[in-house]
Amino acid sequence: MVLASPILSQAQSKTMKERPIIYQVFTRLFGANSKQCTAWGSPEQNGLGKMADFTQKALEQIRQLGCTHIWYTGIIEHATQADYTEFGIAKDHPAVVKGRAGSPYAIKDYYDVNPDLATSVPLRMKEFDNLVRRTHKAGLKMVIDFVPNHVARQYHSDAKPKGVTDLGENDDKKVRFSPQNNFYYVPDQQFAPQFSLADANGSDYVEFPAKATGNDCFHPSPNQNDWYETVKLNYGVDYDNNRTTHFDPVPDTWNKMLQILQFWANKGVDAFRCDMAEMVPCEFWGWAIPKVKKAHPGIQFIAEVYNPGEYRNYIHNGHFDYLYDKVGLYDTLRTVVNGNSASAITSCWQAVDDINGHMLNFLENHDEQRIASPFFAGSAQKGRPALLVSALMRTNPFMLYFGQDLGEPAADAEGFSGADGRTTIFDYWTVPTVARWRNGGKFDGKLLTTEEKELQEYYRKVLKLCNEEKAIREGEFFDIMYANYDNAMMNTHRQYAFLRKAGRDLILVVANFDDRGAHTSIRIPAHAFEHLGIPYELFPRFAKDLLTGQAEEITLHPDSFIELTLPPLGGKVLKIKI
Repeated sequence: MVLASPILSQAQSKTMKERPIIYQVFTRLFGANSKQCTAWGSPEQNGLGKMADFTQKALEQIRQLGCTHIWYTGIIEHATQADYTEFGIAKDHPAVVKGRAGSPYAIKDYYDVNPDLATSVPLRMKEFDNLVRRTHKAGLKMVIDFVPNHVARQYHSDAKPKGVTDLGENDDKKVRFSPQNNFYYVPDQQFAPQFSLADANGSDYVEFPAKATGNDCFHPSPNQNDWYETVKLNYGVDYDNNRTTHFDPVPDTWNKMLQILQFWANKGVDAFRCDMAEMVPCEFWGWAIPKVKKAHPGIQFIAEVYNPGEYRNYIHNGHFDYLYDKVGLYDTLRTVVNGNSASAITSCWQAVDDINGHMLNFLENHDEQRIASPFFAGSAQKGRPALLVSALMRTNPFMLYFGQDLGEPAADAEGFSGADGRTTIFDYWTVPTVARWRNGGKFDGKLLTTEEKELQEYYRKVLKLCNEEKAIREGEFFDIMYANYDNAMMNTHRQYAFLRKAGRDLILVVANFDDRGAHTSIRIPAHAFEHLGIPYELFPRFAKDLLTGQAEEITLHPDSFIELTLPPLGGKVLKIKI
């Protein structure tokens, strides 16, 4: 049961099923607080956040944004250039670590917590358990990554439970493929990537025989654009023989991955975000997810899947709850923000209409460029109308990336990742907007600019609507663009409009992607009245703009026009009692 939250009454929180609003946070960056960062800098120079930085106050602030879940990115121990040998953790060779801090997707020990995140390294798992408790106390559900396709090249679990066999421990390394091997091998050949393997002291990284690289590179010489720091896991697919599958008997890797999922589920994790889920056979998910859900009813699985042809397979056969809507709505909204026609949005929901409740919407995440960066829109303000569409259009989940609500531009060249418009996942760094929002844990807003405060308040208003308004949380959706393409009074190139309805609540959402204000008239088609059961009269009634609190007088009649004045780079969310 979700605990009572600051945005919901006790009665609501006990009886209402919340729509998931996920706050993704890069865990080691959230609490970093350096005044001046240096490219490729150390934790001492650039700051290093800890699990302890997610205080009860911090989590309540995230809950106050309207979020219901928090995805702690980078919790599980991964390869790093940091030295923790004094705590019994083997050192990683820097040649196979990306960045000074390392990639959170090069898992080094599935059964351990990243020591960087601990205030006391020997007590790191206890600190994680405390984080779980604080998260739940704040009324948030906890999401962590599950990285099933690949591991760090020097994977070794020194924290695995008694009786658990390590990955690769019993592999036959003399063959390229065996259904019961955990890795794929290149027998009798040494790992020899197309770059130097030497560290600062001239000591080479040695791997013999070579293992296949994580991005399906089955030869010993990946290049720097490959996922060279990882090795591919074997789920019983023979890639050398037209992807022949060997799933009976159950491959050893399946059992090991199930044990890992159960380990974290037993610790109170509420959901797994599954990295590159489509690179793992759907049959594994269809086998494993029901087993985890049987033991932990209510636990959820989110898939990073980019192939629309596989969406329904991973939902219906793989039993995933949610999939990224990246190549549909995200990619389309990105082009609309940058000048393409808003009318293209309609085809996005139509393509996934039968599975719309399973699609996870977002405008930023750790893989994508920040809206405010010059690589995307160059201004966080340009994301406002996109937020109205992405968050309010359907009943599916929405995800917010930390700092997005503050207009974080990711303007720095932090180290390995360079200046690319993304917040680094490889380096130690301080995210300036987030550090100023935290203000040493006070969250008093004193260090934020007026523009940052206003943007965050806009995000807060929109995201709270997702659960406070029944029509948005669980109501029907009706796209009215088709009725306005011949409407000379509406700019369908820069404006997008739709209805949401539940009970006597009707909400009209109009997003304006233009950087100029607009006086427009929106036609509500007769079919919308029939389909949604909207009563109509010729006399005017009042509508409240849920973004500003202002009332407007409108007339609801089939095929009549509603006149509106829209702000630049924003819109209106008009609630009408019918």
